[in-house]
Amino acid sequence: MWRATGCIKGERAIPEETAIAFTFNTASYAVMMASPQDLKDFAIGFSLTEGVISAIEDIETIDIVEEEMGIELRIWLKAPQAAEFLGRRRKLTGPTGCGLCGVESLIEAMRPPPEVGDGRVFTPDQIMTAVDSLFPLQALNQETRAVHAAGFWEPERGLIAVREDVGRHNALDKLAGALAADHVTAAQGLVVLTSRVSIEMVQKSAMIGAAIVVAVSAPTALAVRMAEACGMTLVAIARKDGFEVFTHPHRVKGEAVTHVA
Repeated sequence: MWRATGCIKGERAIPEETAIAFTFNTASYAVMMASPQDLKDFAIGFSLTEGVISAIEDIETIDIVEEEMGIELRIWLKAPQAAEFLGRRRKLTGPTGCGLCGVESLIEAMRPPPEVGDGRVFTPDQIMTAVDSLFPLQALNQETRAVHAAGFWEPERGLIAVREDVGRHNALDKLAGALAADHVTAAQGLVVLTSRVSIEMVQKSAMIGAAIVVAVSAPTALAVRMAEACGMTLVAIARKDGFEVFTHPHRVKGEAVTHVA
């Protein structure tokens, strides 16, 4: 490595990135580049946020099969869900940085997410506490400084779950799976993201019923429009000195809030 003092030898931890193939009842569906951790959560969460299933109970079993070129997540759906899926399946290929690459039509890419429920009201202090509590639990990022995280925070219990991945949407999928496995209702807390908020992050959050999403980085204009349309409160640019509310500010009460049109 090179430093101002010259070239020196050193070591650095870097994250793994693996091809993860999703199949449903032997039918190929997607190949995503992802971190090879929390793969059962990934299988469940991806199935939910992609709309393949509506509840974790729709899954019969999940087999994690390591192969030479990557890992296959073999998801077996129960009979009614399998029949419905096979009638409308599509193929998707997504690199690390994009959760929409490979969709077959503009309509599919711009699919409107379901409207979120009422959710809860949070104070600015609670939102800042949720953001601050996420960073100390990002074990993989502390080691590599190269992965995203998604967490879920509730006032009563604090940070319930954290999932990390080289892909921001993968981290959110893994979080969705973890919450579903523990039967946690996403509308009762905050989804906290370390990444920017693009359209697929809003779509995936809405699919699990999250009424408020908080991110440390900025949203895209399309993500803001999508959050507005589905009734989601989108809080972003959450830093030590505060945050900005881009949509539906009624779920945030306190003088420290700035509503950005």
